[in-house]
Amino acid sequence: MKRILITGGAGFLGSHLCERLLKEGNDVICMDNYFTGNKRNIMHLLDNPYFELIRHDVTSPFFVEVDEIFNLACPASPIHYQYNGIKTVKTSVMGAINMLGLAKRVKAKILQASTSEVYGDPEIHPQVESYWGHVNPIGQRSCYDEGKRCAETLFINYHQQNNVRIKIIRIFNTYGPRMDPNDGRVVSNFIVQALKGKDITIYGNGMQTRSFQYVDDLINGMIKLMNTGDDFTGPVNVGNPGEFTMLELAEKVIKLTGSNSKLIFQPLPSDDPMQRKPDITLAKKILDWEPKINLDEGLVRTIEYFKTIV
Repeated sequence: MKRILITGGAGFLGSHLCERLLKEGNDVICMDNYFTGNKRNIMHLLDNPYFELIRHDVTSPFFVEVDEIFNLACPASPIHYQYNGIKTVKTSVMGAINMLGLAKRVKAKILQASTSEVYGDPEIHPQVESYWGHVNPIGQRSCYDEGKRCAETLFINYHQQNNVRIKIIRIFNTYGPRMDPNDGRVVSNFIVQALKGKDITIYGNGMQTRSFQYVDDLINGMIKLMNTGDDFTGPVNVGNPGEFTMLELAEKVIKLTGSNSKLIFQPLPSDDPMQRKPDITLAKKILDWEPKINLDEGLVRTIEYFKTIV
């Protein structure tokens, strides 16, 4: 049995990771300050004697004896991370410093949940790990993009200078049950609007693309990465290379919900990437990982969840 700390453990991704690691027989400590996380996401785990819930902000130092750390703490949707840009940067940077310091002290292995947003609005397609990115450092999204980029730098430096055992995963658009219905992400937006019979909001002309992976596939990738040998640090892309336009996604959601919603178009937000698609060659080679759940199947599962909360 490993003792594992998950920062941001009450969030969308963190709660699924907590659940999975408990099922695998681990002792799990869930840390969250509930800025975007929610207790309802982990309520079903509270009776498990090997699950511990702690309210704490990752920007403050934290001391605990653990074998592994999954650093997921950070608001990840534009609505939430732009609400307080300074706090977002501090969460990424100070959070990384605090968790890396903890990992150094207790000799724990630590995984950083980075993001495809480190590539910005990419000039190459699909995106490979060797691509340095095309990011606006003073734009609306920079608090998140640059915060995550700096966190990756810190992870690499702690590994090189202090021999901390690190893993860096670059997560592409992920969806599934327990998404916040008000987080402003495209999948949750479309589903909530469709279920309520409201117009579906398309930004720009709807031809910008995203690649959507179901949450279970991501969790498999995260655990596989954490279990690799110390010689592999990443970063590694984990995402579904299936690429869809926003119009295609909207049409799928309307069809699967049986909604009569109509499409309306609004201006594209600044610095919004026009293309997003992972090259997962490295994940296939090193992790023996690739996504198993296609978009239609994942949307059906996600829609069933949203029917219970909207």
